[in-house]
Amino acid sequence: MTIVFSDLKGSTAMGEKLDSEAVREVMSRYFDEMRLALERHGGTVEKYIGDAIMAVFGLPRLHEDDALRAVRAAAEMRDTLAALNQELEERWGVTVGNRTGVNTGEVVAGDPSAGQRLVTGDTVNTAARLEQAAPTNEVLLGDPTYRLVRHAVEIEPVEPLELKGKAERVAAYRLISVAAAESVERRHDSPLVGRGRELSLLESELEGAVRNTECRLVTLTAQAGVGKSRLIEEFARLTASEARMVRGRCLPYGRGITFWPLVEIVREAADIRDEDAPDQVRAKLSELGGPNGGDLVARVASAIGLAEADFPLDEVFWGTRKLFELEAARHPLIVVFEDIHWAENAFLDLIEHVAANSSGSPLLLLCAARPDLLERREDWLQNRGQTIELEPLSADESALIAEHLLGDAAIPEDARDRIVAAAEGNPLFVEQLLSMLIDDGLLQREGDRWIPAGDLSELAIPGTIQALLAARLDLLSAAERAVIEPASVIGLVFDRPPLEELAPEPVREEVEAHLVSMTQKQLVREHTERTDPSYRFQHILVRDAAYQGILKRARAGLHERFADWAERINRERHREAEFDEILGYHLEQAHQYLSELGPLDDHGLELGRRGAAHLSVAGGRAFARGDMAAAANLLRRAVTLLPERDPTRLAMLPGLAEAMMETGEFAWAEIFLGEAVEGATALRDERLRADALLTSLLVRHHVATDLGAFRAELERTTAELIPMLESREAHTELATAWRMIAFNHAAVCRWEAAAAAGRKMIEHARLAGNKRLEARLSGADS
Repeated sequence: MTIVFSDLKGSTAMGEKLDSEAVREVMSRYFDEMRLALERHGGTVEKYIGDAIMAVFGLPRLHEDDALRAVRAAAEMRDTLAALNQELEERWGVTVGNRTGVNTGEVVAGDPSAGQRLVTGDTVNTAARLEQAAPTNEVLLGDPTYRLVRHAVEIEPVEPLELKGKAERVAAYRLISVAAAESVERRHDSPLVGRGRELSLLESELEGAVRNTECRLVTLTAQAGVGKSRLIEEFARLTASEARMVRGRCLPYGRGITFWPLVEIVREAADIRDEDAPDQVRAKLSELGGPNGGDLVARVASAIGLAEADFPLDEVFWGTRKLFELEAARHPLIVVFEDIHWAENAFLDLIEHVAANSSGSPLLLLCAARPDLLERREDWLQNRGQTIELEPLSADESALIAEHLLGDAAIPEDARDRIVAAAEGNPLFVEQLLSMLIDDGLLQREGDRWIPAGDLSELAIPGTIQALLAARLDLLSAAERAVIEPASVIGLVFDRPPLEELAPEPVREEVEAHLVSMTQKQLVREHTERTDPSYRFQHILVRDAAYQGILKRARAGLHERFADWAERINRERHREAEFDEILGYHLEQAHQYLSELGPLDDHGLELGRRGAAHLSVAGGRAFARGDMAAAANLLRRAVTLLPERDPTRLAMLPGLAEAMMETGEFAWAEIFLGEAVEGATALRDERLRADALLTSLLVRHHVATDLGAFRAELERTTAELIPMLESREAHTELATAWRMIAFNHAAVCRWEAAAAAGRKMIEHARLAGNKRLEARLSGADS
């Protein structure tokens, strides 16, 4: 969500100049104007705090362009104040100022349906601090907001601010102006990729309209970012010599009046400019209609606010159709209506009227929409036109888009593959992921190459995509949200039985119906790669957006409940060992979220112990099969879930250290071993201390520079530990001790002694009853 915090300046001076009733009237006028500016752009006034006003964009409903709406509202508040001050000066002899901060991020909000709209969180606090830091009559944008709107604003960077409550300086930007722009920045300057079939279909429709002098209707459908606008741009380029194209866009709010697309089309067709005087506008309209077109121009002008007379809808429809036919008779005409999923029903009726009744002129009506349109108008295009559904691009095509966007510099194959995999065929997602990586310094140009400068293994969702997907999810019913959110906890692919377990009781019997509904909305799809009935999120970023919309405590509960269900089912099927890593992950997540919310209670600590048990078993299996990278990862996660002095944690540390040694992380191995020795000593656990000391020798065997001193220490340590271990029949640790002795003898070519120590090593591994250890030590270098 985006927060706008604005503070009135000058009320103190007013109090000295005016009486209290006049001050109240001035402040009421000010707050009325500011509230109207905020609400015109879709904001909700959250509260008034003294001389300040706070509004939230994204409540009660999220929109993909909430940040842009908020910035436009802040700019309008600033501009409105200039006009308001003229009134205040004339009437009361005073002027006021304001300062505004805008910030975007996660907030915690009450249930608006229950009247609980209060939002809290660091995002709110930062917006308030930005407002306090802003000069009078200026707007400061936080960095998260700027990243979402930078394609639409002119700004001036300011020195990073020291804000109360923030440990580090905060980047901020002074807003200069806001331009008309799409909600998400899109690139149209790179070659079109993978749309040859769709282009051919559009060209064929235009040829048919011209050949038969008729009207044809085509609707392009796809989710945001798949390439509707880019395809239209390329179609316009290819047909520029044979047809004229005019375009109008349906807006999601504010100026998105019923006939706004017609406003844009008429302005473009008649070459009407913002600076034209009313007489010039009327003259251009008359020229557009021709000598006998007064009636049709009057009706169209009334619909778009350029005439005083009003006409019924059917006459507006008639005038629009005739105007299009007139223009098409002069030259084949392509009329593009973009984003008609946001159109009012009356405007959709207008399009259908033109398509059904126009004749005698070569006219192509080209509509671009998201699949949401077909939910509102199930009969759209029925017997009247053609639908072209844009499919996601292939991996190769997505990779080509990435290469085009990056220009002449090459990108490493692994980085490209991660971007392509995360984007899943959506060109906008490719573009935004690349932009995020470059902005965050995770992808840096060096000469003729792009070099990864950080971990790209898990790509975050760029704020632009997060806003777009969150807005889609926010359109779901409460019951659908109650299904898709637990599905996101299960994972990218999910089966119905666990989902029915996690869904709230009232919707459990309707899970299948809601999945069918969300399949139609292209949020999930049936997963055909499994024999059992299962589903997959349409896109991994849809899953991530749904997951991030869940409060942390609720996430923790869902992860725990899934682990409980899976443990029970696996026991019934006698397949407990098969899913240790998955169960460990879900318990790990539950533990993590609860720890972020405050000190862990006994229940939270128990979740950690359960998760550590599963992860350590999975790590042990990885260790035994020689997959040391996986072993190190799993065991490290396991120990993180346990308290520092927990004996189970300390017992895991030597194995973790050995796995990390095998992956080359010697420094971390030594740190963990030092902790193990210290903890074992404190607990007076001699066997654990011996295990840690022997593993420490194993690690240092690989990095020691003074080999003589190292061999002497090894001899002293093993001589000290072996008798104690023998008295306790600690065969696993004895195997490690004799392994080190074998290493020591072999280093100075005492082969017979090394062989004898090797036999002792194998013998103790066998006595330990650990066949995996025996097999691993049998293959160890000696």
